[in-house]
Amino acid sequence: MAEEALFAGPAVRRLRKREGLTQAATAARLDISPSYLNLIERNQRPVSARVMMQLVEQFDFDPRSLREDESIGGIDGLVRRFADERFADLGIDREELQEFLTSAPQAAAAFARLYDNAGDAGGPSSDPLSESRREIERWRNHFADLDRAAEELADEMRLSRGDMSVALAERLRERHQLSVRILPREVLPDSLRRLDLHARQVQLSEMLSSASRNFQLALQLAQLEFADDIDAVAKGARFEDEAARALFARHLTGYVAAALIMPYGRFLRACEATGYDLPVLERRFGVSFEQLAHRLTTLQRVGQRGLPFFMVRLDRAGQFSKTFTGASTARFVESETSCPLWHAHRAFDRAGELQVQFVSLDNTGDRDGGWLTMARTVEGSGAPGEAQFVVAVGIEAVLASELAQARGISLRPDDAQPIGPGCARCHRIRCSQRSLPPAGRKLAFDTIRRGVTPFEFEQG
Repeated sequence: MAEEALFAGPAVRRLRKREGLTQAATAARLDISPSYLNLIERNQRPVSARVMMQLVEQFDFDPRSLREDESIGGIDGLVRRFADERFADLGIDREELQEFLTSAPQAAAAFARLYDNAGDAGGPSSDPLSESRREIERWRNHFADLDRAAEELADEMRLSRGDMSVALAERLRERHQLSVRILPREVLPDSLRRLDLHARQVQLSEMLSSASRNFQLALQLAQLEFADDIDAVAKGARFEDEAARALFARHLTGYVAAALIMPYGRFLRACEATGYDLPVLERRFGVSFEQLAHRLTTLQRVGQRGLPFFMVRLDRAGQFSKTFTGASTARFVESETSCPLWHAHRAFDRAGELQVQFVSLDNTGDRDGGWLTMARTVEGSGAPGEAQFVVAVGIEAVLASELAQARGISLRPDDAQPIGPGCARCHRIRCSQRSLPPAGRKLAFDTIRRGVTPFEFEQG
């Protein structure tokens, strides 16, 4: 497959100005014509491999600097920020933002920094959870080195569904001199897992399901055997709050645990062979729906990419307690609340039943290409009877036609259910389900007629 063309005009121009050179002098050192360099700097020609090698050799250029957009989450991170209701009347589309990011990446980074420090409208400037989520977004929830190391350990342990718990327990016993003990709920009333170094035991609650027990054992192994690797990644992040770093490290530990239970290569092959059939994958790997949803957002290994899913977890109030966009371009999951027209809410009343729906984000009059979403209830701690949430995964409709759960679902744009990013951020007109007026829009009042929605507003 052909490599994506590399446009690096702003970076090359900054390098030339830093060196105090004219275009002619720089072109001579790169062994290209001044006119060609001019086109490169204006992003009208990509940087070839030969020119890149000359940049490295002549100017000690670091190619990693070309990925400066990663610090703001790439184009998806920029789209998320511009989805703020304060910019709703400007009609800025994704194509325009892509041009902004490509032609002026440092200006885009400056805007992102100002936006993040200022916070969302009416919200706090920052918090540990938001900081951690932004770092996960920057990585697009794929940590290649951790993933490969976990896959190597899984191969070494010969992990498979049939003997998963036995293999995990054996590793803990042989490598760490720790036995596994299942304890009654009254002994561990407020804990799922506890490491008792005095008794040399990993103690698990009897309330955990089989999938959750395996995951807790994998988490314990991750903490014991990947601590240095996880710490290195976490310390590389620029957090202002130590709590954010701890949250990020906790996410990385869970990432490694999932990669142990669902090794990348074997998991991706199973996804492709089954058409990403969610119930089949759950059973094949002995995992919960939530664990599976997490893993689906991570399939971005270079040369071995899976489909770009997003994943969210929400409560009955429509609040998102988890949001992982991965490599997806999902925007409506970036809100703090969700749309009541989304069938993820219906899942609460149909426990264990997979709710499949084709939705389209309808905001400021523009629809996206639509998303196939699949949602199901999960237990909050992996233990029956505890807090209940709904986990939803989704993928762009243009990529969903061959999925197992898409069978019998019309993916024609006209058949999508329009939804919004929560009422306060949604600018869709004539929605009878609207509970709040949209922020940033002037309300309209008509004494002659009464509309179907309690809040009517002027169009932007």
